[in-house]
Amino acid sequence: MATLQGKIAEIEAEMARTQKNKATEGHLGLLKAKLAKLKRELIEGSKGSGGAGGEGFDVQKTGDARVGLIGFPSVGKSTLLTKLTGQFSEAADYEFTTLTCIPGTYKYKGTKIQLLDLPGIIEGAKDGKGRGKQVIGVARTCSLILIVLDAMKPMTHKHIIERELEGFGIRLNKKKPDILIKRKDKGGITVIKPPSIEMTKLSEDTVKSICHEYKISNANIQFRCNASADDLIDVIEGNRVYTPCIYVLNKIDGISIEELDLLDRVPHYVPVSAKDEWNFDELMEKIWEYLDLIRIYTKPKGQIPDYEQPVIVPRAASTVEGFCNKIHKQLAKDMKYGMVWGTSVRHNPQKCGKDHQLNDEDVVQIIKKN
Repeated sequence: MATLQGKIAEIEAEMARTQKNKATEGHLGLLKAKLAKLKRELIEGSKGSGGAGGEGFDVQKTGDARVGLIGFPSVGKSTLLTKLTGQFSEAADYEFTTLTCIPGTYKYKGTKIQLLDLPGIIEGAKDGKGRGKQVIGVARTCSLILIVLDAMKPMTHKHIIERELEGFGIRLNKKKPDILIKRKDKGGITVIKPPSIEMTKLSEDTVKSICHEYKISNANIQFRCNASADDLIDVIEGNRVYTPCIYVLNKIDGISIEELDLLDRVPHYVPVSAKDEWNFDELMEKIWEYLDLIRIYTKPKGQIPDYEQPVIVPRAASTVEGFCNKIHKQLAKDMKYGMVWGTSVRHNPQKCGKDHQLNDEDVVQIIKKN
């Protein structure tokens, strides 16, 4: 393992001393591909002991969404979990109080959200220091990550944590690059892009260099975005997770209004004081927004809708069929059509098929086949 880490360090050092210009673009792309392969080997080699498992880390998923709390030791993650969920997680003024993964749940807008308090992350986690691999391994299973930062400490913590998560294949607040790779039997590498896309970050030679490193000799590479070398490597690797992230700036009770105004420039952030429960309403609303879930109310035939227990579905899968599958997969097969009330239809009610896209707080009644 040390040899593997040594190779990674050598490539990172070479990349650091290589000037970035058109002449070195292909060489840097090749180094990035070699680095990504070595990091994958490092991660996969530790799956038996450093993944989401391990003592105290094998936490069963419950509820409608899983949210992970990540941060340096003693930033207030345990206090936040306790105040939001009522689940006690030991908090103290010394570092590394939490040594295992502590789960808790809370309800918001009819949605049951599982919150995980993970042990304090440290620099070098992705390389195996502390219990970093287990922490980040669990983070990969989360629908949303909350990076908890101490408002009285440097924002360098933010960059360190981002770098550690990035090194473990977690892409924060990013979408999967729109690149399609279709392998073929012959013809070499063909780069395809629409006239509307200007490739300013990646040359055709660099594309071929990266493909050669991955032993891709014949393929059509279709770019539907202005991609970088990192984007292409991510798509080839195929093991990246794209996770929304909120930066929870804790302990704002210890800073001035002027300092808070400066921190307000940080995107995707919510200021709170966990111990005083300041600004929890905004935090819970922001979590709901970033999870991008919708509530669908069921209506049994001849009865009023059940507004107490909505069916929670991701907006990306919020069709009538997706709603049926969330209840039971057989329901979609037995369905004749759905009657829908709400903002997704022109008339209330309206007869809809399986592909109809539902909106938040729509009411649905499923009519089964005879």
